[in-house]
Amino acid sequence: MNSETILAKLTEISLTYGPKLIAAIVVWIIGSWIIKMIVKAFGKMADKSKTDSSLKPFLTGILAGLLKIMLVISVLGMLGIQMTSFIAILGAVGLAVGMALSGTLQNFAGGVMILLFKPFRVGDFIDAQGYSGTVNEIQIFNTILKTPDNKTIIIPNGGLSTSSMTNFSAEATRRVDWTIGVGYGDDLDKARKVIQQLCDKDTRILKDPEVFIAVSELADSSVNFAVRAWVNAADYWGVFFDMNENVYKTFANEGLNIPFPQMDVHVHNDDKE
Repeated sequence: MNSETILAKLTEISLTYGPKLIAAIVVWIIGSWIIKMIVKAFGKMADKSKTDSSLKPFLTGILAGLLKIMLVISVLGMLGIQMTSFIAILGAVGLAVGMALSGTLQNFAGGVMILLFKPFRVGDFIDAQGYSGTVNEIQIFNTILKTPDNKTIIIPNGGLSTSSMTNFSAEATRRVDWTIGVGYGDDLDKARKVIQQLCDKDTRILKDPEVFIAVSELADSSVNFAVRAWVNAADYWGVFFDMNENVYKTFANEGLNIPFPQMDVHVHNDDKE
């Protein structure tokens, strides 16, 4: 093959593929710029909608990745490369990876749902998946709890997003319930008055709704009062424990009895002389 033939072939290739290559380069440059603008606009929308800071990088990354794949396929198609087989292979690879990482993808999807809909936030005390604790961190795959005794619990987001969950911190106020027993024969009106005074003394107990005090049960060894009071959520346990102690101390001073189970043992001497 002489130089003239080589030159002719190069000229033919240049005339055939040159415009396609130039057009593909132009499309790539313009497409990359458009993708950058779309991702930037999406980021601004996420900021305006107050999307969780942990979720924003993942959403923008997924959007940018999908747009770039579409751009690559478009550019390769412009160059005359058959994309049917490539797309089929890509789909098969994606399916295989998806099946292999099904649990991980489920946790990822669960994390996205949690960060989007916010059934709980960092600092909330929740009960879920058989565990109770304060939410220490919400990651994209797992949620980390701290238990009251300072244990770290890691819960996968997949199950957490699809199962029942109790959020004790969702509301600003909570109701504290006590069952307070007095002995049969004690003055019930006096017991009710003492309980009311103890509730009035504790400034953490809210005045509205009012404290509810009523006889709830005539038990085997006691007359039980149901006492219900509303407090700010952060004060729940402090009020609960303090009231138990105050009731015990005050009832003793007021001559009111707090019954407890007792057993009488009778010893019979059957020995015969």
